[in-house]
Amino acid sequence: MAPRAPPRRRPAPGSAGGGPAGFGDSARVLLALAALYAAMSLLAYRVIHMRHVAPLGADAPRGNFSEGRVFQHLRRLAVDIPSRQEGSPGLEAAAQYIKGELQVLAARAGPEYRIEVEETLVSGSFSMMFLRHRVTLGYRNHKNIVMSPLGSPGAADCGSCVASMLELSRLIIDSGWVPPRPVIFLFNGAEELFLLGSHGFIKTHRWNRTISAFINIEASGSGGTDLVCQSGPGSWPSRIYAQTAKYPMANSVAQDMFGIIPGDTDYRIFAEDITNIPGLDIIFVLGGYFYHTSYDTLENLLPGSIQARGENLFNLVKAFTNSMLLKENEIPNKAAKDGIEDLRAVFFDYLTWFMVFYSRDISLILHSLPVAIFLLVPLFLKFPNITLMSWFVTLLGFMRGMLLHAFGVILAIFIPAVAAALRLLFTKNAMNWFAHPYLVFLMFVPTSLIGLLLPRVTWGLSEQAHFWGAFGLCSLITMAFTLAGLSGGFLTFFISMSMLLGRFVSSINRKQWSQQSPRPLVAYVLPMIPCLLYCLYYGGFLIQFLIEKMGMMGSLPKPYGYFVPDVIVGAVVGLVVGWCFGPLAPVAGRWLSKTSILHVFLQITVVAWAVSSQLFPYSTGAPKRVVLQHTFVTDGNNVIDSSYGFSVVDSNSLEFLFNNAPEAARWLKDNSELSFEEEYRSDRSSWLALYPVPFLFSGSLKFQAQTEEIRKYYQRFPQLAVQEIWDNNGQRRVHLKLSLGSLSEIWTSVLNITGPLSNWSFADNMLPAPQTVSGGPPSYICRLSGKSDVDWSFWLEETESVRPSGQCIL
Repeated sequence: MAPRAPPRRRPAPGSAGGGPAGFGDSARVLLALAALYAAMSLLAYRVIHMRHVAPLGADAPRGNFSEGRVFQHLRRLAVDIPSRQEGSPGLEAAAQYIKGELQVLAARAGPEYRIEVEETLVSGSFSMMFLRHRVTLGYRNHKNIVMSPLGSPGAADCGSCVASMLELSRLIIDSGWVPPRPVIFLFNGAEELFLLGSHGFIKTHRWNRTISAFINIEASGSGGTDLVCQSGPGSWPSRIYAQTAKYPMANSVAQDMFGIIPGDTDYRIFAEDITNIPGLDIIFVLGGYFYHTSYDTLENLLPGSIQARGENLFNLVKAFTNSMLLKENEIPNKAAKDGIEDLRAVFFDYLTWFMVFYSRDISLILHSLPVAIFLLVPLFLKFPNITLMSWFVTLLGFMRGMLLHAFGVILAIFIPAVAAALRLLFTKNAMNWFAHPYLVFLMFVPTSLIGLLLPRVTWGLSEQAHFWGAFGLCSLITMAFTLAGLSGGFLTFFISMSMLLGRFVSSINRKQWSQQSPRPLVAYVLPMIPCLLYCLYYGGFLIQFLIEKMGMMGSLPKPYGYFVPDVIVGAVVGLVVGWCFGPLAPVAGRWLSKTSILHVFLQITVVAWAVSSQLFPYSTGAPKRVVLQHTFVTDGNNVIDSSYGFSVVDSNSLEFLFNNAPEAARWLKDNSELSFEEEYRSDRSSWLALYPVPFLFSGSLKFQAQTEEIRKYYQRFPQLAVQEIWDNNGQRRVHLKLSLGSLSEIWTSVLNITGPLSNWSFADNMLPAPQTVSGGPPSYICRLSGKSDVDWSFWLEETESVRPSGQCIL
């Protein structure tokens, strides 16, 4: 009898079938990968913050867009003209400056240009959903400035948008390019008061029926990526952008996610609520620390951002006006037809260098390929001895690898989230990373890597099974996104196909290398660098955006609300690590899935925790946001009550604020002892002047204030009075008049009408669904804005015996 062959030894955990690697080899692999990721992260950081774009100075050739000339306008608008809020003298001064600059352009334009500059006042009323609450709006005499035939309808939310549009209008004239179709620049007012200026333009202006496409430019930060956040209806606008933008910054995932972010832009008026004109919504999304604060200054604008925006806009305007899909004198919806109504086209930019765009139909084919490859690989590996049993056994091994990798990704998300919560049990402040974003990476990336690698340490599995399991997981995620009609599948498709390329390259000479040689890892990583670089670019942008927005996400109820921002950031970092390092884990795990390496990651985490405990969450570059409201309750011309309402909009509560700013507590309490007892708590109904924003508040406090101070400034207070009552066959119509007294600026008035109504005069006589505030009875809430020198007259219609009551908040 032939001697029996010795039994095959099962690979030891962590060896992946290649024999154990020493700590020295593991450390060298770890350092090499750390250096590679650091270099790619630095490149991604520079691109995200537009460091690769050289801004042109004010002396640049007249045929070029110049960030320097934009800054000249900005100094006039943001420095020389302070306080440009609705109703302030500064807003009128800014409007006259814009009008004057446009008139100068019109005066020196050649005969080939026909330019009109208009100043219009708009009024109207409508209802909309905002922050998942119904808001009815009435407005009058808000100012828009319109110039034709140059430009595109865009929101003047910020100085950078307005100044960029002024420079763009100059460039069109000085470049000698004559638009083949009429173009409009719209500098609209009252965008922050729920898109009133754009609504007034699209409903009342004589040019509203001539618009065939639009570009809305916005800013929720001081620069960086100028992201296309919304595109449509149809895929035509994003397709044009992909073909023409010099520095493309667009991602179809942004459109999937935009609806869950608190906020809105004029895009919804043009493309969704009122009309369905094809267009783009382009927004500065980084630098959110300074958004709507006194730190939003010229010095904090990110250099290169406006230059990139301007060059993109000039190319877009030319492409839009030259498109054969536009027809003059009609609101098109040919752009939503003829094969371009693809609402789920997939597109993304690669580090602003170029853009990838493909249709929904093509995505169904492309995104199915990884799954098909995953199912066919077992046949290829067993060729030519192919049997159904061999295919099933091999596929079963791949499924084990898929479970291992999925478990690792889940732990990569779960462990940093739990670590974030545990850290808060031993420290006095949440969000220590808010002003120090590097802490996020020091605290959560090592813990995420521990979670990603831990299953490989405890679960012995061959490298081949782990690799194809990870590939299969990416393939299934890609298919799931595609079948759900979402665009995020392009990322896992990119990852899976890059993994396949790396596997192919590393397998060419694998037999010539020893199992412990790092050469197969090098051969696997090099073809994947373009994919890994994109993952870092995409993930780094997401993390930075999330960090900045945590400072204005709202304060959630205790005790769990205190943990939410840290847990969310930790979990998202884990998710990003899953797609940035997960593709390497099956191959690099041979060297890194060792307890000694995991100890290194744990030690880095402990050091990061110690450092974070010594750092304050906020700084002048990342301030804490608070809300202070001085409320006067009046009856007729008498002041009944006066109080301060105080709230915060992140997880560090008012106790944190007063402990670190005791002078604020003494001022509010007139040097008496501050208490957080129930009697000082205020409910959301006391914040109706900001409706519906107060739904982001919790734990607000209320303090008594002097009652007669307001009489120094106003002699007559607002009054709501009944003018007449009509009764007709059970219908009772009450005509009311709201007088704003001696208030001299534009104010926002909020009417809270509690009780049964059958109709009213607002929003084209369309009664919205009632709202509930602080558990009270159903109410109808309407925001009114306009100058105070003219009274508001309106009517309410009742049908029941219970009479509604009204409350006016300013």
